[in-house]
Amino acid sequence: MPNPRQAHRFEVFLTGYSYWDNTPPGSAAISKPVIHNRAGGVGTYNNPITIAVGHVIEGRRQTLDFKPGTRFYIERLRKYAIVEDVCGDGHRPQDGPCHTGYQGRPWLDIYIGGERANASITTQCARSITAFQHVIINPRRDYPVHRGAIVDSGCNTFSG
Repeated sequence: MPNPRQAHRFEVFLTGYSYWDNTPPGSAAISKPVIHNRAGGVGTYNNPITIAVGHVIEGRRQTLDFKPGTRFYIERLRKYAIVEDVCGDGHRPQDGPCHTGYQGRPWLDIYIGGERANASITTQCARSITAFQHVIINPRRDYPVHRGAIVDSGCNTFSG
């Protein structure tokens, strides 16, 4: 197992959630604020985009798959992200795909924005970034960045 503070590259199943399909819908509410009070960010190291991770609820205790404040760098999006939210609802989120993963890979759900876009545009954007993607956990600060909300930047992915 890699050192939890060292950078480590691995593959995840990445999806996107928006202002329109957040919980509650039509909001940017987050459950584990670290540097933002609402889901957001522009993708830089100092202002990473909110990302949601799976979690387990046992009794009254909630345990996230990655600790709040954990940073990732998503290579194809050229964005830094930070764990500030959870995905998976209900009394047993551990039974859902956000916690169990997809085809053996962890599931991460990045906030794409969308407050100033309509719901169909954000849904199309989320679908366009949904894929197996390489990420770096605990990344260094100097990777290339494409600044801005994902939906505002055209939902671009970059190769190489």
